[in-house]
Amino acid sequence: MQRTLSEQQEHELLSNPFELRHGRRYLRDVPYPLPCDLAETQRQNLRTLLSVTAFGRPVCSPKWDNEAPKRVLEVGCGSGYWSAMCHDYFVEKGYTDVEFVGMDIAPLAPNLNKQGIKWKFVQHDLRKTPWPFDDGEFDMVMMKDLSLVLTMGPVSEKILLDCIRLVREGGVMEVWDSDHAIRSLMPDTPPPPSKNPKVQEVAEETGTFALAPGHPFVPAQNKFIYKVSQWITEALDRRKLHPTPCVRIAQVMLQEADLIDHGQRRIAVPLGELRWERKASQQKRPLSNGHDSPMSTGSRDQGVKNGEYVLTAEQAALRQTALMTFLQMIESMEPILKEASGKNAEEWSHWWANMMSSLLDPSKGGLTGECLEIGAWWGTKVAVEE
Repeated sequence: MQRTLSEQQEHELLSNPFELRHGRRYLRDVPYPLPCDLAETQRQNLRTLLSVTAFGRPVCSPKWDNEAPKRVLEVGCGSGYWSAMCHDYFVEKGYTDVEFVGMDIAPLAPNLNKQGIKWKFVQHDLRKTPWPFDDGEFDMVMMKDLSLVLTMGPVSEKILLDCIRLVREGGVMEVWDSDHAIRSLMPDTPPPPSKNPKVQEVAEETGTFALAPGHPFVPAQNKFIYKVSQWITEALDRRKLHPTPCVRIAQVMLQEADLIDHGQRRIAVPLGELRWERKASQQKRPLSNGHDSPMSTGSRDQGVKNGEYVLTAEQAALRQTALMTFLQMIESMEPILKEASGKNAEEWSHWWANMMSSLLDPSKGGLTGECLEIGAWWGTKVAVEE
């Protein structure tokens, strides 16, 4: 009888997954802290576009440098935007037969078959394992931006194990995520360039920084970002969610015995012009790390104007996108951040207006080293010896 009741509740959730709260559409009976409406979907699509641009491609595992997966599962697919970008990427490389399967609790994705993509959507509550797929059914499984879905603890471990179960031997599991609380790069010293030439080339082109594991950060220097990051941390801690998933995902992946050939990339996307870039522009001289542009050699032609060091339009747009998606996330988290801050509606509105003035007025120089940190981690499913 208990199981029947549970199945009935699950059926009701999947058939009617939404409810209206705080004037926005949310998932019903699910402890997910963000809305599931058009504004939040567009924010997440922008964040996906930002990540793909910063990484230079929609898949980071080197396995797909010279081949393509036959079947790909996007876990928690949302609008399916990553699958669409991945399809286009492989088509450009000459692979037109890649099949994509998207799984999520709510049917937000359009019918991507109309865009020429081999696409199937499966509606399923990610928390319910085993998932409705066969062992080894996929060449690649992508878990992207799920740190606000998967709580820390045994449930997440079960989900990760089931995810690995679906990857064929020799296939790849890849995880992408970004930090919710913002930290700052060292305010006066550029990070050293990546030792990987291809990775460094993308960093130079995009105006971002490829970071080595364990790269040091300092707390946000802007008082508003510092404070809201504290509130984000407190609000997510209460819900057993990690505010800075980029610091822990590598460890989680390395603990899985069925995954080998691990790799990772971590990138810092500044939210604005950095202090040392500003100094270099004012002094009209190369930066202290020996590179002659705001980023390094790859930006040399486009990043220098009349002897001054400026970001290209594309680099500036990427940073602006990082800032805007962070501010939009604060808007989406407003109910839980109000609770964490102890502010009433009037106090919150006043604080919000002051923050926007600080961050969006270039003359105030409100940003010095704050950055959005994004990461990608992958591993290959080990072959079982008979």
